[in-house]
Amino acid sequence: MNGKRTRVPSRAAAVLCAAALAAVSPLNTAAQATASQDEAWAPPPPTGSLPNDTGQPDKSYQRKRECVVRDQTRNGTPQERPWGQSYLQIDQAQQLVRADTGGMGKGLNVAVIDTGVTEHPWLTVRGGNDYVAPNGGLEDCDGHGTEVAGIIAAHPPAEIGFKGVAPDATIISIRQTSQDYSAGDQSNARAGNRQQGDGAGNIGTLAQAVLYAATRGDISVINMSIDNCRPAGPISAQERALQAAIHYAVEHNVVVVAAAGNTGDSCKQNDQPDPNRPVSIVTPPWFADDVLSVAAIQEDGSVAPFSVNGPWVSVAAPGTNITSLDPAPSSQPTLANQVVEGGKSGPIQGTSFAAPYVAGLAVLVRAEFPKLNARQVMKRIEATAQHPGAPSGHDQYIGYGVVNPIAALTAIVPAEEGIGTPPPKHLGSGLPPPANKNWTPMVVALGGTGGGLVVLLVTIFVMHTIRRNRPA
Repeated sequence: MNGKRTRVPSRAAAVLCAAALAAVSPLNTAAQATASQDEAWAPPPPTGSLPNDTGQPDKSYQRKRECVVRDQTRNGTPQERPWGQSYLQIDQAQQLVRADTGGMGKGLNVAVIDTGVTEHPWLTVRGGNDYVAPNGGLEDCDGHGTEVAGIIAAHPPAEIGFKGVAPDATIISIRQTSQDYSAGDQSNARAGNRQQGDGAGNIGTLAQAVLYAATRGDISVINMSIDNCRPAGPISAQERALQAAIHYAVEHNVVVVAAAGNTGDSCKQNDQPDPNRPVSIVTPPWFADDVLSVAAIQEDGSVAPFSVNGPWVSVAAPGTNITSLDPAPSSQPTLANQVVEGGKSGPIQGTSFAAPYVAGLAVLVRAEFPKLNARQVMKRIEATAQHPGAPSGHDQYIGYGVVNPIAALTAIVPAEEGIGTPPPKHLGSGLPPPANKNWTPMVVALGGTGGGLVVLLVTIFVMHTIRRNRPA
């Protein structure tokens, strides 16, 4: 299959198949070990202090592995339109915005907080801060951030089926994590999906990256396809700082989108009887009041088995069989739809790649409705999703439903028009009482029938009497 890219040397497939890519320092493990799983899922209010953004890595990291490279045995680039693009009717949605505004995110900036973004001819990208190494965010050894950015804003030639959701938008790359860098010790081992301490970044630098994006003044949307999964328990100090930074961003009119997270060896699926008492907590999706948390669906519309369930899930989008920009340096710009790890190839998938579909949609909504603030944009995307068949219109699998770009760009949302939610009304389950029946027609009909019957009987009796008395 065309569009493969590989790594030298071989590595674990988790790099592109897990949304929880960020290398995070251990949380309050003692508290987690003793925390009761009966605690409700909702986090405390965002009352923590904002992080101190140093604009620098938390420690000195050195690159320990070769960066992603293209599989030289494969030629060409995938030409077909990805199923997710067709499923969401992205092309039709883009026509709506183009007709109204003359651009699909033109003049709007999206902060991609990830593994960095490689410069690509089919992507408009500028560097921001770098919390891994002093490269301005424009190095992506892992390949993850470039593929995420491509789903948001890639603009390949017209003959190629794939395109970003908001191809006129500009990506601001903020590198916050990398598995290709290491501090040379085990102090950075994560408590979530990855167990080895060979990566850069932690929840603290993620909080700083969010604050940096929020205070720039030119960011409309933040996409975070990196997160941390841990056992349910009290919130940590670093998580409080991340929560405060996210809340600050939304209050300052920035839409925040995050991947819901993927299951793994250390991230158990939330399939307990009571969905409001999860066994696993994923941050930043946990801070659902300020985050659009995105689950992944597969081609048949069902929830992808790796997508972490949780009451914090906001919406869902395609997250399997992904096509995006090839992050490997090449003399010819290409796309990738496969990843080769350890000599084995597989499709690119994960909630990491569902989130940028929603981030791109948020850009289109902001282009179409420039007067809406960040919270209104997020509510519009939720209100126009294809709601699940749950009594409340929300469940722990796909949240308010799979996003519907055309509806998000055209629907009238009552809350935006000052129309409140109608109060619930009890509808009785019994049948209505019978109406008072008018018996007059029945009486007339029966009377007429009875009279006719009497006449008939009299006639028969008379004829019979005459025949009996007739002489022989």
